[in-house]
Amino acid sequence: MNNLLAIGLIGIGATITLDLWSMIRKTVFGMTPPNYAMVGRWLAYMPQGKFHHTSISASAPARGEQVIGWTAHYVTGIAFAALLVAITGEPWINHPTIGPALGVGIATVAVPLLLMQPGMGAGIAASRTPKPNSARMHSLINHGVFGLGLFASGWLLQLWYSM
Repeated sequence: MNNLLAIGLIGIGATITLDLWSMIRKTVFGMTPPNYAMVGRWLAYMPQGKFHHTSISASAPARGEQVIGWTAHYVTGIAFAALLVAITGEPWINHPTIGPALGVGIATVAVPLLLMQPGMGAGIAASRTPKPNSARMHSLINHGVFGLGLFASGWLLQLWYSM
Protein backbone atom coordinates (compact mmCIF):
# COMPACT_ATOMS: atom_id res chain seq x y z
CA MET A 1 0.00 0.00 0.00
CA ASN A 2 1.17 3.51 -0.73
CA ASN A 3 2.52 5.09 2.46
CA LEU A 4 0.79 8.43 1.84
CA LEU A 5 -2.53 6.67 1.45
CA ALA A 6 -1.87 4.67 4.62
CA ILE A 7 -1.01 7.85 6.55
CA GLY A 8 -4.19 9.50 5.27
CA LEU A 9 -6.36 6.53 6.28
CA ILE A 10 -4.71 6.26 9.70
CA GLY A 11 -5.19 9.99 10.33
CA ILE A 12 -8.81 9.89 9.22
CA GLY A 13 -9.46 6.78 11.31
CA ALA A 14 -7.91 8.36 14.40
CA THR A 15 -9.94 11.53 13.89
CA ILE A 16 -13.13 9.49 13.51
CA THR A 17 -12.20 7.75 16.78
CA LEU A 18 -11.95 11.15 18.46
CA ASP A 19 -15.30 12.21 16.99
CA LEU A 20 -16.95 9.00 18.22
CA TRP A 21 -15.46 9.67 21.66
CA SER A 22 -16.99 13.16 21.56
CA MET A 23 -20.40 11.65 20.79
CA ILE A 24 -20.02 9.18 23.67
CA ARG A 25 -19.03 11.99 26.04
CA LYS A 26 -22.09 13.97 24.97
CA THR A 27 -24.48 11.03 25.30
CA VAL A 28 -23.13 9.48 28.50
CA PHE A 29 -21.74 12.49 30.36
CA GLY A 30 -23.70 15.37 28.82
CA MET A 31 -20.49 17.11 27.75
CA THR A 32 -20.64 19.59 24.89
CA PRO A 33 -18.57 18.39 21.92
CA PRO A 34 -15.96 20.67 20.36
CA ASN A 35 -17.34 23.33 18.05
CA TYR A 36 -15.12 23.12 14.98
CA ALA A 37 -16.90 26.11 13.46
CA MET A 38 -14.95 28.24 15.97
CA VAL A 39 -11.71 26.72 14.66
CA GLY A 40 -12.92 27.55 11.16
CA ARG A 41 -13.69 31.11 12.23
CA TRP A 42 -10.21 31.47 13.75
CA LEU A 43 -8.58 30.13 10.58
CA ALA A 44 -10.80 32.23 8.31
CA TYR A 45 -9.53 35.43 9.93
CA MET A 46 -5.86 34.53 9.43
CA PRO A 47 -5.57 35.62 5.77
CA GLN A 48 -6.67 39.07 6.98
CA GLY A 49 -3.76 39.09 9.46
CA LYS A 50 -5.89 38.44 12.55
CA PHE A 51 -4.35 35.58 14.54
CA HIS A 52 -5.59 36.43 18.04
CA HIS A 53 -9.12 37.05 19.27
CA THR A 54 -10.25 38.23 22.67
CA SER A 55 -13.05 35.66 22.33
CA ILE A 56 -13.51 33.74 19.10
CA SER A 57 -17.22 33.30 19.82
CA ALA A 58 -17.61 37.09 20.03
CA SER A 59 -15.91 37.62 16.66
CA ALA A 60 -18.20 37.96 13.67
CA PRO A 61 -18.98 34.66 11.94
CA ALA A 62 -16.89 33.88 8.88
CA ARG A 63 -18.21 32.55 5.63
CA GLY A 64 -17.79 28.76 5.48
CA GLU A 65 -16.45 28.50 9.04
CA GLN A 66 -18.15 25.15 9.64
CA VAL A 67 -16.59 23.55 6.56
CA ILE A 68 -13.23 25.19 7.22
CA GLY A 69 -13.22 23.97 10.83
CA TRP A 70 -14.19 20.38 10.07
CA THR A 71 -11.74 20.22 7.16
CA ALA A 72 -8.96 21.55 9.40
CA HIS A 73 -9.90 18.96 12.05
CA TYR A 74 -9.40 16.08 9.61
CA VAL A 75 -6.34 17.57 7.90
CA THR A 76 -4.76 18.01 11.33
CA GLY A 77 -5.49 14.36 12.13
CA ILE A 78 -3.72 13.32 8.93
CA ALA A 79 -0.79 15.63 9.72
CA PHE A 80 -0.46 14.07 13.19
CA ALA A 81 -0.48 10.59 11.60
CA ALA A 82 2.31 11.78 9.30
CA LEU A 83 4.19 13.02 12.37
CA LEU A 84 3.84 9.58 13.94
CA VAL A 85 5.28 7.90 10.85
CA ALA A 86 8.03 10.52 10.58
CA ILE A 87 9.06 9.80 14.18
CA THR A 88 8.76 6.01 14.10
CA GLY A 89 9.67 5.37 10.48
CA GLU A 90 7.64 3.80 7.72
CA PRO A 91 7.82 0.28 9.23
CA TRP A 92 5.28 1.42 11.84
CA ILE A 93 2.64 1.37 9.11
CA ASN A 94 3.12 -2.39 8.67
CA HIS A 95 3.72 -3.15 12.36
CA PRO A 96 1.84 -0.57 14.44
CA THR A 97 2.57 -0.45 18.16
CA ILE A 98 0.58 1.35 20.80
CA GLY A 99 3.41 3.18 22.60
CA PRO A 100 4.46 5.57 19.85
CA ALA A 101 0.86 6.17 18.75
CA LEU A 102 -0.26 7.01 22.27
CA GLY A 103 2.85 9.14 22.83
CA VAL A 104 2.27 11.18 19.67
CA GLY A 105 -1.43 11.51 20.47
CA ILE A 106 -0.71 12.85 23.94
CA ALA A 107 2.12 15.10 22.73
CA THR A 108 -0.18 16.75 20.20
CA VAL A 109 -2.15 18.27 23.09
CA ALA A 110 0.47 21.02 22.90
CA VAL A 111 -1.19 22.37 19.73
CA PRO A 112 -4.51 23.37 21.31
CA LEU A 113 -3.00 24.32 24.68
CA LEU A 114 -0.22 26.51 23.31
CA LEU A 115 -1.48 27.67 19.91
CA MET A 116 -5.20 27.33 19.35
CA GLN A 117 -6.60 28.24 22.76
CA PRO A 118 -4.46 31.38 23.11
CA GLY A 119 -5.29 32.43 19.55
CA MET A 120 -8.99 31.93 20.10
CA GLY A 121 -9.03 33.90 23.35
CA ALA A 122 -9.03 31.07 25.92
CA GLY A 123 -5.48 31.82 27.08
CA ILE A 124 -2.48 29.53 27.28
CA ALA A 125 -3.65 26.07 28.38
CA ALA A 126 -7.22 27.33 28.75
CA SER A 127 -6.16 29.74 31.52
CA ARG A 128 -8.97 32.20 30.67
CA THR A 129 -11.76 29.61 30.79
CA PRO A 130 -14.10 29.13 33.77
CA LYS A 131 -12.53 25.74 34.67
CA PRO A 132 -8.99 25.67 33.23
CA ASN A 133 -7.88 22.48 34.98
CA SER A 134 -10.94 20.63 33.74
CA ALA A 135 -10.37 21.93 30.20
CA ARG A 136 -6.73 20.82 30.34
CA MET A 137 -7.66 17.37 31.60
CA HIS A 138 -10.27 16.91 28.90
CA SER A 139 -7.82 18.06 26.22
CA LEU A 140 -5.30 15.52 27.48
CA ILE A 141 -7.89 12.73 27.55
CA ASN A 142 -9.10 13.62 24.05
CA HIS A 143 -5.59 13.55 22.66
CA GLY A 144 -4.97 10.24 24.41
CA VAL A 145 -8.08 8.88 22.70
CA PHE A 146 -6.73 10.24 19.41
CA GLY A 147 -3.47 8.36 20.08
CA LEU A 148 -5.42 5.16 20.69
CA GLY A 149 -7.22 5.89 17.43
CA LEU A 150 -3.88 6.17 15.62
CA PHE A 151 -2.92 2.73 16.89
CA ALA A 152 -6.33 1.15 16.23
CA SER A 153 -6.48 2.61 12.71
CA GLY A 154 -2.94 1.45 11.95
CA TRP A 155 -3.71 -2.01 13.31
CA LEU A 156 -6.96 -2.29 11.33
CA LEU A 157 -5.25 -1.08 8.17
CA GLN A 158 -2.40 -3.55 8.62
CA LEU A 159 -4.91 -6.34 9.30
CA TRP A 160 -6.95 -5.43 6.21
CA TYR A 161 -3.84 -5.14 4.03
CA SER A 162 -2.48 -8.51 5.18
CA MET A 163 -5.68 -10.33 4.08
